[in-house]
Amino acid sequence: MNFKKEVPFDSAQGDIKSEITFPNYRKYKNNKNYFKIISNNEFDEISFIGSKAFVTKHIAKILPDRNFIYDLMHDVGTTCELSSEEEFEKLLTTI
Repeated sequence: MNFKKEVPFDSAQGDIKSEITFPNYRKYKNNKNYFKIISNNEFDEISFIGSKAFVTKHIAKILPDRNFIYDLMHDVGTTCELSSEEEFEKLLTTI
């Protein structure tokens, strides 16, 4: 018995990899964390903690970090929302 099923994988059928462009921008719904996703393995984050703001550059070296980036990209509406370059850059200039 053969249970293997061949599934075509191309952009005409919704290959998600071909639809992603970088950089991409996200923010948490509480507006305390903003993300500039540079690639599948790298992102910049602006965090607001109390009255202070921090900018951190993250490079994913282990699987949980890559999964976090994947979740930011694909779980819009659950924990994060779409943001924009203008919003991210405006926050950078105010820090």
